Amino acid sequence: MILPFFEKLPQLKGEVFIEKSARVIGDVNLGDGASIWFNVVVRGDVNYIRIGDRTNIQDGSVVHVTRDTHPTILGDDVTVGHNVTLHGCIIGNRVLVGMGAVVLDGVEIGDDCIIGAGSVVAPGTKVPAGHLILGNPGRVKRPLKSSEISHLKVSADNYIHYMRQYLSMTEEGCGKIG
Repeated sequence: MILPFFEKLPQLKGEVFIEKSARVIGDVNLGDGASIWFNVVVRGDVNYIRIGDRTNIQDGSVVHVTRDTHPTILGDDVTVGHNVTLHGCIIGNRVLVGMGAVVLDGVEIGDDCIIGAGSVVAPGTKVPAGHLILGNPGRVKRPLKSSEISHLKVSADNYIHYMRQYLSMTEEGCGKIG
């Protein structure tokens, strides 16, 4: 469901999927091929949210902002796993955020990174491109292998396929915006 926050209404570019149990609120821009899955909340009420092309936000995740200081910006081809919290952070292109991870205010994640499942990335953390982040607090563990980097785009492409399957269903089966 798309909801305004005062005068701000989410903006959709191209083909977008928002499952009907999800909420996309306020100053939010969704890129072409973006998909918002079951029970996700994307709340651009007190600052803005930008979600890139072909980025998927999976079931139960929350994307929010901090008033005046920290918007949330997700690049292209980002995969946000189930039950993730993204709050006032910047995520580069082709990043995989593992299930249950928490990424807090002022965090900046470079392109081609993996944040491991259950990791908590502390406020203000800066991660250069091409690294694996694990733990609580989340720390850079090592550079990614080329095979891991190439899989990041595959993960996003899988969700384009799933999105198209859902968009082909009747609106009774899912909320669709195409």
